[in-house]
Amino acid sequence: MAKSGTQYVCTECGWSGVKWFGRCPQCGEWGTIEEFHEARPNSYNSASGNGSVRTKAAASAGVATPITKVGSEHVTRIATGFEEFDRVLGGGIIPGSVILVAGEPGIGKSTLLLESAGRVAKEHKGDVLYVSGEESQSQVRMRATRVDAVTEELLLASTTDLATVLGLIEQEQPRLVIVDSAQTISSQDVDGIPGGSTQVREVASALIDMAKTRDIPVVLVGHVTKDGSIAGPRTLEHLVDVVCQFEGDPQTALRMLRAVKNRFGPTDEVGCFDMSGEGIEEVTDPAGLFLSTDDAPVEGTCVTFTLDGHRSLPIEVQALVTNSVLPTPRRAVNGIDANRLAMLVAVLYRHGHVPILANDLYVSTIAGGVAKEPACDLAIAAALASAAVNATIPRDTCAIGEISLTGQVRPAPRLEQRLREAARLGFTTAVVPKPRRSSASHNTQSHNKGNALHVPNIKLVEVDSLRQALNALGIQR
Repeated sequence: MAKSGTQYVCTECGWSGVKWFGRCPQCGEWGTIEEFHEARPNSYNSASGNGSVRTKAAASAGVATPITKVGSEHVTRIATGFEEFDRVLGGGIIPGSVILVAGEPGIGKSTLLLESAGRVAKEHKGDVLYVSGEESQSQVRMRATRVDAVTEELLLASTTDLATVLGLIEQEQPRLVIVDSAQTISSQDVDGIPGGSTQVREVASALIDMAKTRDIPVVLVGHVTKDGSIAGPRTLEHLVDVVCQFEGDPQTALRMLRAVKNRFGPTDEVGCFDMSGEGIEEVTDPAGLFLSTDDAPVEGTCVTFTLDGHRSLPIEVQALVTNSVLPTPRRAVNGIDANRLAMLVAVLYRHGHVPILANDLYVSTIAGGVAKEPACDLAIAAALASAAVNATIPRDTCAIGEISLTGQVRPAPRLEQRLREAARLGFTTAVVPKPRRSSASHNTQSHNKGNALHVPNIKLVEVDSLRQALNALGIQR
């Protein structure tokens, strides 16, 4: 019997320690610390279905090879059936890799992976093993029928025992394995509650050994805590090859898939999906999701372009300014930073001469878009000023730029990429900051080469102050 020691684990966030606390030191929840005896992890024997994996891994670990003699043959990636998913992963799933997909409850992780499993099974004509520790086989079948993922090559299993999962992988030798979720699988050889630090670490280690030895890719579903971080030990994110976050507002259909960590591709890509009653559909061109369909100009609206990874997305900001009947005017925001709004209101009053300090202000974006980067400041200020003076901004005009406390409009990063997307969507005019003056600005030739910006089919109106920007947009008191 392995020697065990007393450990205390938070059932809410997975914190572990040797001392009991009434309040968790990590997440701050009361009454969530529970005692259990943690045994030192033992290597699996052959009966558990993982003995051969550990033996082969140990045998190959003792050989050191010069890097010049290591083969670098091209690896064929496995397409998931979603171009957006493949792009986030860097082109598809690498054989033998371990991918962790985390997200809020009910956001659509299981639906996305089940539909991907069905598409991989149909496309590659190979078995795909879907292991569910949260649902029965009949429940998974009902969801598979709804998303059209029913095929003979898709194998379903419902278990929470790690040895059973490893035995199924050894027996079936599938092309892809999906485990939903890592926090529900537990090992009989290690003490600890399911989802605790010890269990999650042991489950992840065993599945990683299996993936690397058998060259079978494994996708793990991960739970998140109240603050949005992945539940369990932080070492889980270090052990896996790829960590993806599946994000979105449950009240809207838009979903975003981001790669937080990726050993085989970029980490600044984002995939867009649309959640519907028939499953998940990828959105290859999400430009129209964040813009209203009304072509007539309306006061209180302005369009800007934000960056999400390599993608430039249009965001329409809408503002409503009304007389306040309260001692403290109301400020309601959706999709923007409330602290940023307070700063922009003060700058508008001081440098734009737009008196809205005593008004109720309501600012929102379209369809759950997020306009929290500084480059959206100019559009937010323009929408507020437009609503305050009842002046409309043309629908084919956009505004991009950061506003400082002195009323200066500062440049935005990767401005050319934003403007090219604006031109593609039919915008003809863009109000942008003047380019930065380099230290060699006295040299006209070098200055023109370094700062000139030309984007076809769009007129650039360069401004360096908030007042100039408001005048360029046609907002004048």
